[in-house]
Amino acid sequence: MDKIAVMGDLESVQGFAALGLDIYPYDGAEEAAAVFRRLAGGEYGIIFLTEEAYALLERDIRRLEETLTPAVIPIPGVRGNTGIGRRLLSEAVERAVGSDILFS
Repeated sequence: MDKIAVMGDLESVQGFAALGLDIYPYDGAEEAAAVFRRLAGGEYGIIFLTEEAYALLERDIRRLEETLTPAVIPIPGVRGNTGIGRRLLSEAVERAVGSDILFS
């Protein structure tokens, strides 16, 4: 069974450890990129990223778009919602049906 990772600032991810998920806090963009590449290497089937982390790693994440796993899913962090999750959902719906039927 594939494992689930949660990556972001410590304050945002520490509660997920109580649910039995593997947490990966980071300090800075370089460390975030290194941690993400390691997580995306095959051990994890799902990687939750805070929206803040997603913004830092978007180029690395785009390289994984054509792969089935890992699924990379943005979640809001403790600093609030940046809108990345909504934007990605809107883009996915538009690709699937040809129009943004959710948020237009």
